[in-house]
Amino acid sequence: MATTIPQPSGAGGTAGTVQEIELAVGGMTCASCANRVERKLNKLDGVTATVNYATEKAKVTAPGGVATGTLISTIEAAGYTATPPAPPDAGTGDAAAAEEGDAAALLLRDRLVIAAVLAVPVIALSMVPAWQFVNWQWAAFVLTVPIWSWSGAPFHRAAWTNLRHGAATMDTLVSLGTTAAMAWSTYALFLGTAGIPGMTHPFELSVSPGDGAGNIYLEVVAGVITFVLAGRWFELRSKRRAGAALRALLELGAKDVAVLDAGGAERRVPVGELAVGDRFVVRPGEKIATDGEVVEGRSAVDTSMLTGESVPVEVTVGDTVVGACVNAGGRLVVRASRVGSDTQLAQMAALVENAQNGKAAVQRLADRISAVFVPVVIVIAVVTLGFWLGAGAGATAAFTAAVAVLIIACPCALGLATPTALLVGTGRGAQLGILIKGPEVLESTRTVDTVVLDKTGTVTTGRMSLTGVHPDDGVDPAEALRLAGALEKASEHPVAAAIAAAAAEGGAGLPGVHDLPAVHDFANHEGLGVSGTVEGHTVLVGRPRLLEQWSVPLGPGLARTAEEQAARGATTVAVAWDGRARAVLVVADTVKQTSAEAVAEFRRLGLTPILLTGDNRAAAEAVAAEVGIEPGPDTVIADVLPADKLAVIERLQEQGRTVAMVGDGVNDAAALARADLGLAMGTGTDVAIEASDITLVRGDLRAAADAVRLSRRTLRTIRTNLFWAFAYNTAAIPLAALGLLNPMIAGAAMAFSSVCVVTNSLRLRSFRAHAV
Repeated sequence: MATTIPQPSGAGGTAGTVQEIELAVGGMTCASCANRVERKLNKLDGVTATVNYATEKAKVTAPGGVATGTLISTIEAAGYTATPPAPPDAGTGDAAAAEEGDAAALLLRDRLVIAAVLAVPVIALSMVPAWQFVNWQWAAFVLTVPIWSWSGAPFHRAAWTNLRHGAATMDTLVSLGTTAAMAWSTYALFLGTAGIPGMTHPFELSVSPGDGAGNIYLEVVAGVITFVLAGRWFELRSKRRAGAALRALLELGAKDVAVLDAGGAERRVPVGELAVGDRFVVRPGEKIATDGEVVEGRSAVDTSMLTGESVPVEVTVGDTVVGACVNAGGRLVVRASRVGSDTQLAQMAALVENAQNGKAAVQRLADRISAVFVPVVIVIAVVTLGFWLGAGAGATAAFTAAVAVLIIACPCALGLATPTALLVGTGRGAQLGILIKGPEVLESTRTVDTVVLDKTGTVTTGRMSLTGVHPDDGVDPAEALRLAGALEKASEHPVAAAIAAAAAEGGAGLPGVHDLPAVHDFANHEGLGVSGTVEGHTVLVGRPRLLEQWSVPLGPGLARTAEEQAARGATTVAVAWDGRARAVLVVADTVKQTSAEAVAEFRRLGLTPILLTGDNRAAAEAVAAEVGIEPGPDTVIADVLPADKLAVIERLQEQGRTVAMVGDGVNDAAALARADLGLAMGTGTDVAIEASDITLVRGDLRAAADAVRLSRRTLRTIRTNLFWAFAYNTAAIPLAALGLLNPMIAGAAMAFSSVCVVTNSLRLRSFRAHAV
């Protein structure tokens, strides 16, 4: 996919233009691979490239004269594959890519399952002498061969690729260490003394290297490959969720539509066949098929997907509507103005994709350190081999010491450090309703200093409810609610539904009436309200303008109340019967009971809360004050569209802030994806959940603070594990190089370090949440 952008003359390239090219990059196994591809591309004249390991895409800005083939060949020369990615709506091409990704994931899962099943008896037999039957070593060897050759094949291939390009990663160390252990074990079994019947593992500490011909290290091969494969599997699962947000977003649209022909007859067609200028019907409760203009009818449209505004928007002839929004009222006929990739829904999908691709690639700590650690270990092993050969110790003894260096440096604890802490931390989070998608999420929580909160559905309930009944002098508020509820029960409008529910079930401090009276002569005045006869009374419920049309104006007190409530962002509904205005009902989106506590907890964590909403400023500031956010231009940002939300997040990041975003709607998806840390309320849409880094299942805002605390603690555990894993290697490698460690003892020490890492990770099970 390429886009040409005109540039001033002299900008380079052909005709002073630059092009933005996006490529799908395959074969990357760690963050350092992405960095290598990025460096290779950036060496080309005039090329600026960003490679995202998470989404496996390269975004390249290049002069107009640079061909896409040149970029692809540069990536392939680095040892990876590159292809122009299919657009999200590419149909079969996208499906083929998805199937290819599924096949790769299944293959990795199969490698892990086979390795785990075979590794358990190998490790058990090797580490527990009481279980070592006669010729057990040969059984262990037979079980280990497929682990090393088939399950470990990805590490060996990656190590070979890295070698050809003069690089080293964790794959290099895994392959080199397990291959050395496998080679020496094979030598000891077939040519040494390890294959004799009755052989057991000797645990001895010598002051000079022995011949090592009786030692095997099969448990090292089985354990290292299994544990590191487990970490790779968790990582792959996290990465593959990146595209799910786009798929969920595009699935929001209608699947088919009733199109009107020239004679007015209806025929249902797939939405993909809809063309600009076609007229189509949208019945109550249906999704609007595509962006267009209303040419017939009047209705209330739920636009919360787009704006987050909880109150449906009244539309009539001449108004524009957006595809995938829900018609909450009457029948509409719409003329299509934009279809396919031009619709606002498709543009929102592009926002999510661009935001995800714009995230900096997160390098895992082990990969960053291994860039230096792996070459150093290899050098130490070679120096050890040369030293003992020069000292006359013999080839077998020298090789034994060199193997001990590789074994002691083999990343068993290192491979466990991240996946075990992640497994325990995310498992505990799942028990508490906090779903963390992967290790890259944890890095962001450490430095987050600002939390941006969507209002509707996040801080508030996201549902319209009756919050007040303000009667005129001498009017019983319960009677006003009862008559209004009876009339509104016959209406389909969401505001009417809130009033009817309050009348039947109780609301605003008033008791409910389960059997509301019957309504006669019901009439719906589109965009204004409803009228009818209830128990002999002529009742009007709706906007003040409806009452004015019936020559029933609001009294001074009721008018003042309506103005005050409207200024606070609430929706006011006037009630009149028998020629007199009797009451004003207030309907609003109410604040969740735990939101104020959650905001206080954010402050204790060192986060600055900001309220961000598509609602009007009056409503936003009222909610902010209620939950403890000081109203102001920097702390309450209202009247924003999805692109504006994304721009707000980017502006905060440009100011040097590390931003967390909490939201629940489709309109939040792009901002959630662009934020350094995205938290989606599990009660919201699938798109927001897929675009986020953390999902809060219960919809309790306090869980967002718990998620930050759990993520930070999990990250601290990972860092502690990595520190001790490397500290163990740092202390033990010199002993192995000096010949003071038998490789078997090195293997036992490595197993002990793994136990320490697992035990430290299990401490995360004691984490306690505030949101219960």
